[in-house]
Amino acid sequence: MAFVSRSMKLIAVTVLVSSLQVMADSEFQWTKLQATDKLAWTPCYSGLQCSLLTVPLDYASPAAGNASIAIARYPANCTKSEYRGPLLINPGGPGGSGVDYVVDSGASIATIIGEQYDIVGFDPRGVSYSTPTVYLFETDAERALWSLPLLNTVFPSLNQSVDAVAQQWARGQILGQLAVNRNEKDYIQYMTTDNTARDMLRITQTFGYEKLQYWGVSYGSVLGSTFAAMFPDKIGRVVVDGVLNMQAWFSANLTSEMVDTDKVLQIFIDGCAAAGPDACAFHAPTSAEITANLNALFSSIKFQPMPVVTSVSYGIVDFTILHNFIFDAFVTPYALFATLAQSLADLAKGNAKTLYSVNEVPPFECECNTTTPFHANVYEAELAIACGDATPVSDTVAELQAFYASERTVSSFADLWGNLRVLCSGWQLHREDRFKGPFGAPNVSFPLLVIGNTADPVAPLVGAKATADAFPGSVLLTINSPGHTSLGAPSTCALGYLREYFQNGTLPAPGTVCQPDNVLFPTTNGTTARGLDARREELLIAGRTIGQSMRRVTARKFV
Repeated sequence: MAFVSRSMKLIAVTVLVSSLQVMADSEFQWTKLQATDKLAWTPCYSGLQCSLLTVPLDYASPAAGNASIAIARYPANCTKSEYRGPLLINPGGPGGSGVDYVVDSGASIATIIGEQYDIVGFDPRGVSYSTPTVYLFETDAERALWSLPLLNTVFPSLNQSVDAVAQQWARGQILGQLAVNRNEKDYIQYMTTDNTARDMLRITQTFGYEKLQYWGVSYGSVLGSTFAAMFPDKIGRVVVDGVLNMQAWFSANLTSEMVDTDKVLQIFIDGCAAAGPDACAFHAPTSAEITANLNALFSSIKFQPMPVVTSVSYGIVDFTILHNFIFDAFVTPYALFATLAQSLADLAKGNAKTLYSVNEVPPFECECNTTTPFHANVYEAELAIACGDATPVSDTVAELQAFYASERTVSSFADLWGNLRVLCSGWQLHREDRFKGPFGAPNVSFPLLVIGNTADPVAPLVGAKATADAFPGSVLLTINSPGHTSLGAPSTCALGYLREYFQNGTLPAPGTVCQPDNVLFPTTNGTTARGLDARREELLIAGRTIGQSMRRVTARKFV
């Protein structure tokens, strides 16, 4: 373990997302490291330390070979006697790079949690800089020819056309066959959540500790809950935040995760009506009028998509793009509700550039001489992990259409949610001995801290309550807010409890509810948050930075 001193403490981070991506891609060459069964730290990323850890590809059969887990740590800043060991983090996805996450926001996490911990980001097996890396396409050009330009941020809407479900089913069959054909090294079936949980225990033990300290958000909640179910006696401090229902995840049926999604839409509509035209550009005097205007916009864009040409790229804003954009704003409403309102107002006037530019990507260019290994594989890793975790799906097109029709009774955003099951219908690589439950444990060595929002579009509060109940003694901390995870609903109250849990093992009292500090529609005088003292402002800035990083490294911004 290492202890370093830093004279400057993080106050604010304003680095552009694009420059963060460049830094993470180019500043450090992972191929120069040698993977070993110990943590051999090498300086990396301007103040961080990196290592490659060897783990079994198949823990049940060492003969299957090894995987290499890329690990980056933001070192603790304390004396040896104050040091509390590693705190592992996961940004979700699945497929989000924990390395990029700690590069972006390790300092901010330390600001919240405390500087007695090494903040440890790792790329789960199959993801990004860990190897073997899951890939279904042999070249960037092949990937670009198959994929939509915005595939890493946009799910095709199953309501885009009458044959959308059938089209996605067909694509799922092809992707599943590609996975089989390109699995020559016989590894993809081992890229599952239960094996990543085993890797987390191995990382913890290699640090010299026996119990996991962890903060996982979104899909990271599935990973943390799976670890707790598999190793209930190995819990040191575990936070699951923005909690997905484990049974839903492992069955490739996320219908139950949509029950609060439309609630967030109504919060946007009601908030816009109340905010007035100066704060909400899509304003109308009543919620009913805003709803009617939005429905008219949906009908218009389905009938006539809008072409867009900018100085950077060109594309089409259709129903798929519009619905994804709205859903994306639900995930981080305090950051995006005002932008969403302006984009909708402009779209209603025939100007699609505002909306299009938010997720704009430049046209693909083949870098034929690049030596940088492929690692931006969120889409492919997500398929391998999510579908490899789940009970095999063999639904026909007719069955999937019926499934989608049932989901639509739960949420108007089922057209996005339903993609997981449709795509998994073609997946063929499943380990027979993969984790299948139980989805809880009667006794854990330390209670979990479970965090949920009252209007989470991805992980409803009912799932967080079920998870807390599945691990007796654990406590649910509720944030009375829309948004996905505590990072989508900035609350210094919640961040304060998070710090207390890691610092002292203190859990909030059962039934504790925190309020957000920000406002959904900032006023014209620039007010975005309620009055804060210096420490709370510092926490809030750190929380925003971590939230921005989570969105970037998971790319799809879905789970």
